[in-house]
Amino acid sequence: MVTLDNPIASAAFDPAASTLREEHPEDETFLRRLYASTRTEEMACVPWSDEQKTAFLDMQFDLQRAHYRSYHPQGEFKIVLIGPRPAGRFYLDRSGEAFLVIDIALSPEYRGLGVGGHLLENLLAEARVASTPVRLHVEPYGRALRLYQRLGFTPIEVQGIRWLMEWKPG
Repeated sequence: MVTLDNPIASAAFDPAASTLREEHPEDETFLRRLYASTRTEEMACVPWSDEQKTAFLDMQFDLQRAHYRSYHPQGEFKIVLIGPRPAGRFYLDRSGEAFLVIDIALSPEYRGLGVGGHLLENLLAEARVASTPVRLHVEPYGRALRLYQRLGFTPIEVQGIRWLMEWKPG
């Protein structure tokens, strides 16, 4: 959803305005809000108070963050900027046989504008030069699946409720 109070998101997405930078401790409030935004539909279905939902989401955020850093100690944990504004996160691990997109998430006002596609197209260009596959996990009922398929990712394994997908250069 594009909001009118965000002039950057209200205009067409300009890839030249996007950059990545390392996460900083002061990004935590933004990252918690971003994480909660990825679970809005799910939280709408539970009969909890706002305080209970916040406590649950904070706990889940902390567990996810610890998991990502434990399982991907060489991971790159980047903030996506559109102009000067944080717009999302892009987590990547290049240490294995394939580049692994650990996570990509955008704030609601930046979804559907081409930001995620731009990030992935840049990564695929890098992977093409390095002759390295790119892998990621996706829930097969999520919106992102169409983007990944359009970019050439194909399912290679079912892992619980997620698919492991891979893009191969060439």
